[in-house]
Amino acid sequence: MCPQSTSADFVSLLDYLYNLQRLGIKVGLDHTVELLKRCGNPQNQFKSIHIAGTNGKGSTSAITASILLEAGLKVGLYTSPHLIRFNERIRVNDIPIENNDIVQFMDRYRSDIDEIESTFFETTTAMAFRYFADNNVDAAVIETGLGGRLDSTNVLTPELTVITSVSLDHREILGKDILTIGREKGGIIKKGIPLVLAPQEDKVRSQFLKIADDKNVKVMEVEHPSRVLLTESGTEFATKGLSYQSPMIGWHQTLNSSVAITAAQSFCPELKKETIDAGLQRVKWPGRLQRMSTEIPLYYDVAHNAHGLGLTIGTVREIFNQKPIGLFVMKGDKEIDLVATALENQFGQLIISGATEWGLLSGSQLSKKLSDAGLKEFEVIASFEKALNHVTTTVEKTNLPALVFGSHYVAKAIFNKFGFLF
Repeated sequence: MCPQSTSADFVSLLDYLYNLQRLGIKVGLDHTVELLKRCGNPQNQFKSIHIAGTNGKGSTSAITASILLEAGLKVGLYTSPHLIRFNERIRVNDIPIENNDIVQFMDRYRSDIDEIESTFFETTTAMAFRYFADNNVDAAVIETGLGGRLDSTNVLTPELTVITSVSLDHREILGKDILTIGREKGGIIKKGIPLVLAPQEDKVRSQFLKIADDKNVKVMEVEHPSRVLLTESGTEFATKGLSYQSPMIGWHQTLNSSVAITAAQSFCPELKKETIDAGLQRVKWPGRLQRMSTEIPLYYDVAHNAHGLGLTIGTVREIFNQKPIGLFVMKGDKEIDLVATALENQFGQLIISGATEWGLLSGSQLSKKLSDAGLKEFEVIASFEKALNHVTTTVEKTNLPALVFGSHYVAKAIFNKFGFLF
């Protein structure tokens, strides 16, 4: 029996784990394969669904896992990044991994991690796979971290692959154009393993279908949902002629839900509609157009690339039929030219802020980048806390809708502000 770790021990261990990010992103899967070999190749000990894409892959993963859990399966879920706690990344039956399980894994394999020089994501992937194998899950829903072809998760031989919408993001790593990025995402497609494919740009769709044909893969293409009704607290939609409701808000979430339904039905063909209904209702995926107060229409969303921002902002504008107040923060590695275009003329008032201590650009750094990219109509409030207070007060006085957006890294501050327990 491993002794319980102290809080100080666990903080120290997380510091070590996060510091593995200094090793950057390795090209190739050799390090992951070697670490998993030393962990007993747990990826071969459970059935899985492997999900890639630019936008919606996290939501699709969470919805798929929720439906399968409602069907009575024991379900693992691996996603990234986390909002508040590292433990959120690795779940079984929607319960995050315990601190002591993390400690036990690290105690057992730390010398291997150091010897192999495994990165943060390689290590957390191995941790997740070992945890799922040890817990004898019936299914593990695995979200890729970045790309697909060279992503650490791509050592899996899943029962099913899923690709959500693909757009321009991480061009410095994945490629400068949509087809190159699509080729990287399509790297999860494996010989003979069925693929669920969300709607794509025509040339990207053709590329995926060609890859699938070359590998003798059955493709289940998902169509855009119909009869969509957006509200302040959820969404109604129809797919394959059947109507559904979801607490997740937005046109994009109806598509993510439709993809997840198709994936769950493929994995578990005997699924009944009432099971899917219950799975949709129970899904919890914070930070995705999440309403932060019952009293005022203030929402938080982690969207940070141009395509995701367009969907999120468009949803708020459609629900409220007016331009919202915006509070925007961002990391320094994003597609600033595309982001500036997505923000242009979308807000009644747009506030730029930041926090270098959280890994974000400062308000002044972000404002300069946006100005240089052509965005002009915004104001800067350097302190994120003051900016959030300003937006909250304005909404309380005017009842105008507001959107705080751009990063996972401000989740803790927002949740603390509005008294959310996490």
